[in-house]
Amino acid sequence: MKKTYITRMPDKAGAFLKASKIISKLGGNIVRVNYNKALDLHTLFVEVSASTAAHKKIQKELEKCNYLFDETENQKIIMIVLKLEDNPGTVTPILEILKKYKVNISYISSQENGTEYQYFKMGLLIENTKEIKNLIEEISKSCEISILDYEVTDRLLDGTVFYVSFANEMRKILNLNQNQTNEVLVTANTLMQLLDEQKKSPQKTFDYIRRFAKFVVDKKGENFKCNISSYDFDLPSAENPPKMYVLEPPCGSNTYVFQFDDELLFVDSGFSCYKSEMEKILGEIFPKYQTMKKTGFITHADVDHVGLLNTFHKNYMTKNCYENFALEKQGKKNFREQIGNHQPYCALSKVIANYEIPDLEKCFPVENGETENSTIFAKLNKKLFDFRGTVFLGNYDFQFFEGKGGHVKGECLIVCEVLKIVFTGDIYVNIKGFSPEQKEFNILAPFLMTGVDVDSKIAKEARENVLEVFNDYTICPGHGSLVEKN
Repeated sequence: MKKTYITRMPDKAGAFLKASKIISKLGGNIVRVNYNKALDLHTLFVEVSASTAAHKKIQKELEKCNYLFDETENQKIIMIVLKLEDNPGTVTPILEILKKYKVNISYISSQENGTEYQYFKMGLLIENTKEIKNLIEEISKSCEISILDYEVTDRLLDGTVFYVSFANEMRKILNLNQNQTNEVLVTANTLMQLLDEQKKSPQKTFDYIRRFAKFVVDKKGENFKCNISSYDFDLPSAENPPKMYVLEPPCGSNTYVFQFDDELLFVDSGFSCYKSEMEKILGEIFPKYQTMKKTGFITHADVDHVGLLNTFHKNYMTKNCYENFALEKQGKKNFREQIGNHQPYCALSKVIANYEIPDLEKCFPVENGETENSTIFAKLNKKLFDFRGTVFLGNYDFQFFEGKGGHVKGECLIVCEVLKIVFTGDIYVNIKGFSPEQKEFNILAPFLMTGVDVDSKIAKEARENVLEVFNDYTICPGHGSLVEKN
């Protein structure tokens, strides 16, 4: 075992030699020494590795020499590295934090390295693990902190070291700034508490978060393998029936695109972190993409469905979906974040996906519906769906039916009777139509949220009603391949 002795030695030649001979004679191995004459003429920190029995003898002999001035049995050293901008005064706030917590520095070293950063290596003497926990958390909000060497079994401190190290790993995977890293830290801490209460393994959860982040990052650029297909509508009476393009990314929602003359209609639009990849694909499909008018229909407000909204001219959705974004604009929790088990995953998703709150000036709630004008509404279960209204685009009526929030508040079906097509969002997803990559990715969210639906009973009933009512329609799910009409 390792133990740090805080020694009080005379300022004369041979003092440390005498101590080192005592330690080696009794079976101890000195693994770290720190002494700074400018700070303290007499105090020297000596970390020794030895058996329990040997430590008792070493302490006894050092006491005989009057070399020990404090009881050190419960004191340990944590070695940390701080990454600070190489500017005058950047270390001062950190030293103020150390002073605030009355933490002794047993070792400090720094040297410029030709970059815009300096790395400060410090040894912190631990006497109160609760205070050190709070100290590390406060420092981590100011700069990147790494724990190099620590050997403490206190659960409180173990947890702090674990999630600080995890946040640093996420920083590197996602290239996060300090504010984003702080958000990951807070979320990680929330998850640890949540899982502890549920008696679930934090290690497994953090492994899933790590996999989530790596999956999203690894699919960017040339690795963004999006399945692209087109669907032709069989409309003998129409002179120029529309063509629908279906984009199925490895993760994030499907994106459905119609072209009506010089205007494009989108239904959902995936993760915002794939904006450049999606626009490259869309530019290849539609050569005049950048100058075309673009309208978006949104099935619900989850982060993985709204990635391109700010690039469209108008976006239509339910009133509750609009309110979801309005809450975010006010700095409040959106509807899904108000669900305790879902909140940490939502916060992480926003960071990982580079989420941007949609511009409310481009968002329009659909609230113009009279139920007697919809033949579809007559078929749907009134306990599960409400008719919200119609948007007319490209000579076609698209009807919006809001669900009762089984998946999430504000969810809706979007139906075009003439085209015999229904967009279900995540009220129905075609699990059987997942690609291998989609299967791998879609294991993660249910575990991290302990289920993707807010109310699984209502979600199940809504799903069954959709399959029953639209059995002769082409079903366009939020994820997975199309389910073509019977």
